Amino acid sequence: MFLLLPFDSLVVNLLGISITVLFTLLLVFIIVPAIFGVSFGIRRVYMKTLLKIFQWATLRIERGAKEKNHPLYKPYVNGIIAKEPTSLEEEIKEIRRSGSGKALDTPEFELSDIFYFCRKGIETIMDDEVTKRFSAEELESWNLLSRTNYNFQYISLRLTVLWGLGVLIRYCFLLPLRIALAFTGISLLVTGTTVVGYLPNGRCKDFLSKHVHLMCYRICVRALTAIITYHDRENRPRNGGICVANHTSPIDVIILASDGYYAMVGQIHGGLMGVIQRAMVKACPHVWFERSEVKDRHLVARRLTEHVQDKSKLPILIFPEGTCINNTSVMMFKKGSFEIGATVYPVAIKYDPQFGDAFWNSSKYGMVTYLLRMMTSWAIVCSVWYLPPMTRQPEEDAVQFANRVKSAIARQGGLVDLLWDGGLKREKVKDAFKEEQQKLYSKMIVGSHEDRSRS
Repeated sequence: MFLLLPFDSLVVNLLGISITVLFTLLLVFIIVPAIFGVSFGIRRVYMKTLLKIFQWATLRIERGAKEKNHPLYKPYVNGIIAKEPTSLEEEIKEIRRSGSGKALDTPEFELSDIFYFCRKGIETIMDDEVTKRFSAEELESWNLLSRTNYNFQYISLRLTVLWGLGVLIRYCFLLPLRIALAFTGISLLVTGTTVVGYLPNGRCKDFLSKHVHLMCYRICVRALTAIITYHDRENRPRNGGICVANHTSPIDVIILASDGYYAMVGQIHGGLMGVIQRAMVKACPHVWFERSEVKDRHLVARRLTEHVQDKSKLPILIFPEGTCINNTSVMMFKKGSFEIGATVYPVAIKYDPQFGDAFWNSSKYGMVTYLLRMMTSWAIVCSVWYLPPMTRQPEEDAVQFANRVKSAIARQGGLVDLLWDGGLKREKVKDAFKEEQQKLYSKMIVGSHEDRSRS
């Protein structure tokens, strides 16, 4: 038994040295740079190396498919069926001409009109513009994580070995490192905001609160190996305004807050999230709502209005879509945040799914599973565009203003601009949408009949 003591002592010493070296590396290369907002460029080199590996893997798979005479088709990333932007009246007119030969000025109902609605229904089933926005975007190449493009079926032994090596790196090195960084960032956030919360209100408290938040968010960003490119920083949101952005993931908050100061808006939670929220609100005037208060639109609007009217308070960060979309499109913005009358600062966020899919499918994955997927991906790579501030025009209502902001974000981010409500993710289509098509068809028939009567 005594003969094992020197060996045990050696193991303990090696373990202690390893932990010390790891902590020193974390402190020197990650935590300290995060505090001062600098980067050594290690993540950029890491990203470029991954890109070269992905390109080689894709070429190797394509060559294997060619050698075995297997056609390799690359579907469109968005998977959208090309549709002509024609109206209901024009399409029914074309159906009548090709079918019965009668013109549209015939006021009676034509049986061939049914084919228009049948075709539209089948197109919607085959190419649902809403449902496909809540599933992972299909890749054109293999990123050694999963086969999100099912045409790539030919993988050589070298690729299999490379994939296995990637699993070891992601789960045995990157995952523990990222968990340690996330724990460090969250612990510092709770501790720092709690301490700052005891200080008297004033410039010193505001200064420390801002920098504690910024430092901790930057550490959390490094916990995801996030590589972010910010554009047009001169348009960053300012006090007394509202920052609105497209929503893909809960980490959107960290992505934006690691480059600026924001007041958060959200529902009060329990557990660990509740501890973080209570600590944060002590240092900064974030806007948290009880579950019962969220449904009261007037109360929410009043709280937000009071916040933006105080020019000393930080800009509010809001995601008007109300749910996460898979970063291929921007869906309908809720009008609440556009009724306040404050200056709106639009922000477009576009993720690169090659390194890891940032989209959170909340109906499929819980928060813990989602974070595990994020921390075992290669990296989170995205671009952020700060758009020029926008204000509501005198002739605009809140809905028109929201649509104008949404269109600007979609155009800058290269996203599809959709009018559909993201709430359809969990709800049925409202009867109003069905009635709208019925009214259009009725108006076409009645209008044709009236025109004929006048003649």
